[in-house]
Amino acid sequence: MTRRHSRDQICLQLPLPLLAAAGRTRFQTMPPDLNLRVLPRTVQQETVEKLRLAIFSGVFEPGSRLIESQLCVQLGISRPSLREALRSLAAERLIDIVPNRGPSIPTLTWEEVTAIYEVRELLEVEAAGRCSQMISAEQLQALENTLHAFEKAASSKDSLARVTTAADFYSVILANCGNPILEEIHRGLVARISLFRSRSMSLEGRAASSLAEMKEIYDAIAAGDEKAARKAAGKHILEAMAATKRSMDSGS
Repeated sequence: MTRRHSRDQICLQLPLPLLAAAGRTRFQTMPPDLNLRVLPRTVQQETVEKLRLAIFSGVFEPGSRLIESQLCVQLGISRPSLREALRSLAAERLIDIVPNRGPSIPTLTWEEVTAIYEVRELLEVEAAGRCSQMISAEQLQALENTLHAFEKAASSKDSLARVTTAADFYSVILANCGNPILEEIHRGLVARISLFRSRSMSLEGRAASSLAEMKEIYDAIAAGDEKAARKAAGKHILEAMAATKRSMDSGS
């Protein structure tokens, strides 16, 4: 009994994975004072989201430096938390972190923008075509809901709502294309696509045009018309690319 009691004491001092391995049948009950529930949001996640939205909103101009001390004060967070958030944004290619210079908003050339739109076209046209053949009735309703949300945003002055609801529309399409790798690759472009979208949507009349184009995509998917879905998605991306070019040329 003494040895068993001693073994219990040793096991309880081990990290949880080792503790479970040491006695799978004896240590299944979670101690009442141990709460492993993961909080839905952390400081780092919220910081990433706020800075991402600020970038989409044009708060930081392309080429401008981000002063860490100022951001810490504005966000009310510590520098380690800020730097962790900045690394996440750098992974999304929304900021550049240059040694001995700090973080800054990248200035993209038209060649770089074109390359991203070309990849977007490859992914979204394929996704729309596949989605038209695979989407369920329930998910089609979800797609229609996102379209209605974008329609409401398009008629408002809320530029961020336009960006997020448009992203939600494509998120449903990607999630129902039947190819998780295609969806994963597209997810790596979402932040930059949203950045371009925020700039193009700033042009007069572009939100209304986007809505008409997205309705064409939805109608084709709802009809199960793969060819029409691909054509509509391709048209939408080409129009979005042209709008981004006009926005960049005008300095919007």
